[in-house]
Amino acid sequence: MKAIRVQEFGGPEVLKVQEVADPRAGKGQVIVGVRAAGVNPVETYIRSGKYASKPELPYTPGNDAAGVVEEVGEGVSDLEVGDRVYVAGSISGTYAEKTLAEGSRVHRLPEGVSFAQGAGLGVPYGTAWRGFHQRAQARPSDVVLVHGATGGVGIASVQMAVAWGCRVIGTGGSEEGRALVKEQGAELVVDHHDAGYVDQIMKFTGGAGVDVILEMLANVNLGKDLMMLAKGGRVAVIGSRGSVEINPRDTMGREADVRGVYLGGATAKEYADMHAGIGAGLATGVLRPSVGKELRLEEAAKAHEMVMEEKARGKVVLVVLVV
Repeated sequence: MKAIRVQEFGGPEVLKVQEVADPRAGKGQVIVGVRAAGVNPVETYIRSGKYASKPELPYTPGNDAAGVVEEVGEGVSDLEVGDRVYVAGSISGTYAEKTLAEGSRVHRLPEGVSFAQGAGLGVPYGTAWRGFHQRAQARPSDVVLVHGATGGVGIASVQMAVAWGCRVIGTGGSEEGRALVKEQGAELVVDHHDAGYVDQIMKFTGGAGVDVILEMLANVNLGKDLMMLAKGGRVAVIGSRGSVEINPRDTMGREADVRGVYLGGATAKEYADMHAGIGAGLATGVLRPSVGKELRLEEAAKAHEMVMEEKARGKVVLVVLVV
């Protein structure tokens, strides 16, 4: 089968298409014929060799995919060959024509949800669920700010907050991206490059501040985030690309919390809850991944460049097999 292989850490150019042996399913495992694979920012960090956890070389990138079950290993009773599924965690990598995954990481994909959309579920929607529900513990009627709302995790967060009954504010760096966030149900969408964006948000809340901030770039925004919180407010740090200096006093009078979000930290029960909720949201239509760009498997390098652009709008996916 064809797969993207990384022989050495480096820039996007190290992503090369090669012929490799087909994976085989062991006990409790499933082989999925990949129709589309999701591209996530974390995969660019791993590829560069700068991520804390590095795979052994050579390796195939990717954790998220959608496709059709081709082989079911011993002990897997809830999936059958031919099932439409999405993969939220791969053993062999998903930038390939086939991927190997534990059966517990393979979930049914409802009719009406495309393979390209299904490829955008694992990391983005899982991270959004963990940040919004499990770490920030958002409540209906909370005012929620999704800071950096135009990417895969941001769009998922907006959809979840709207469905949960929250009043939602989103930020984005491009006019096109902000329009997309508005389409998802955010009441207020602001340009975080605008010097007055904090004033716009505080005016929207009547000066009370926001209850929850889902933060995608904490090294830039955390200091201002703390000053926008309502009493008892929570910042869930989903992304950061460096260090930041804050004034701890901004947390004190508000009795505010800063909470880290790590998808890999979810327990088995939390993971099961997460995908039960995501599955229900897909089935009812309140959750729908927005696909911003579809590229061929051979364009993986370009996909890695695109997923890191601030103007990214929706999810970047690799279309592996068109049917």
